[in-house]
Amino acid sequence: MASMLARFRRARTPAPDESPPQEQPPPLAPRRRRLPSPGLLRRERRGFTRLREQRIRDLGGLVLEMYRQDRFRQDLVYELAAEIVSIEERLFQLDQLLAAAVSRRSVAAEHCPSCGAPRVPGASFCASCGHALTAQP
Repeated sequence: MASMLARFRRARTPAPDESPPQEQPPPLAPRRRRLPSPGLLRRERRGFTRLREQRIRDLGGLVLEMYRQDRFRQDLVYELAAEIVSIEERLFQLDQLLAAAVSRRSVAAEHCPSCGAPRVPGASFCASCGHALTAQP
């Protein structure tokens, strides 16, 4: 009975007084998020580096203890190793973000904020447009 009702609803044509369904506007492109500051990225990277070192020590201690007791559990070793690999993947992502944040900051400092022309080292004014430049970092 329910399947017949579903077929009926799908096959039903709209009445003349019903308006056709309005088209939905295309979805907006996802907004780009700003890069975190390099200091924040470095702090997070230090934390993950410490965590990675601790997990490696834990893994070594676990394997040693398994050897001493002659009870090797492969599932525990795989679980800890997988956690270490995921931490290393996050470290790689942080390294990429940090490189992008640092290069973006240095590119902005090397160009005129008004016209985008390359900045002459030590110049107080832009050679292209004459805009006053702030002190170089």
